[in-house]
Amino acid sequence: MGSVIMHNVVSVDGFIADKNDDVGPLHEWYFNGDTPIEGDDEFDHSGSGSPFKVSKASAEYVRSTWTAIGTIVMGRTLFDLVNGWEGRPPTGDHVVVVSHRPKPEGWHPEASYHFVDDVKAAIDKAQELSGDRLVAVNAGEVGGQILAAGLVDEVAMDVVPVVFGSGKRYFGGIDGQHLLEDPHVVIQGEGVLHLRFKVRR
Repeated sequence: MGSVIMHNVVSVDGFIADKNDDVGPLHEWYFNGDTPIEGDDEFDHSGSGSPFKVSKASAEYVRSTWTAIGTIVMGRTLFDLVNGWEGRPPTGDHVVVVSHRPKPEGWHPEASYHFVDDVKAAIDKAQELSGDRLVAVNAGEVGGQILAAGLVDEVAMDVVPVVFGSGKRYFGGIDGQHLLEDPHVVIQGEGVLHLRFKVRR
């Protein structure tokens, strides 16, 4: 089974979007460098027809992380916001959506998107689909629930130097303390700091 990694871009004060789900400057670093992420067509889901261009340090990190992902787990709020990336996830081959509502009727029947109503069932399905590849869990309410259930192996944060003050929290409304190990990845990009922590068992 592949590891489960909770991942998102985040502000310094721990928010992944404002209260209106606007990410503001959080994703600017994807376009402020001079190094394309190799496989431009594979990773270009910006809708602009332009590949992501990041710093060299970020390109190496993002490329290695994204190519290791087999399945993304997301909540219904994000699915609705991005319309499931029109059936083409930014990375990986499969998506599992945690939702009490089924997949919209007729929505991209060719896409490997699976709707389940329980976080444990979501991780089980994602690991089945991923095999030995990573399962990437989007941060937020669903991500926080998956962490609280003890199903996350690593936490990955792309920290952007901005303070939101309020908004949607990286860990959602998680209760209690959850210990992490010291970061085993610390990479300084341009406009972003990449951090990865193993979850302490």
